[in-house]
Amino acid sequence: MITNNREVAHFFEKANGKGTTHIERLLSDDCLQPQAAMYAKVTLDVGASIGIHSHTNDSESYYILQGTANYTDNGTEHKLTAGACTYTEKGSFHGIENIGEEPLIFIALILNH
Repeated sequence: MITNNREVAHFFEKANGKGTTHIERLLSDDCLQPQAAMYAKVTLDVGASIGIHSHTNDSESYYILQGTANYTDNGTEHKLTAGACTYTEKGSFHGIENIGEEPLIFIALILNH
């Protein structure tokens, strides 16, 4: 299956964050379920963030493609740039903020448990 025609959803203050988050789902739920909840390209505008949130029944990984982020992993902050990869396991929490001067773009994968 090849998917080239995708829509982008826009979320304001996602997970009590700041600004706008743009999510382009790369695969549909039909392709992902039951193993995964989301596989997407995420873009955070300059100054935007996804607020700190927990993963109680799933885990999530980010792969940074472009930009500079302040990433919070279970209360510890990290500066991330292109090429960084994160993993938030089930029962943990995280958040991410664009602290750069260009859009922050990353791939997000949520795995079900």
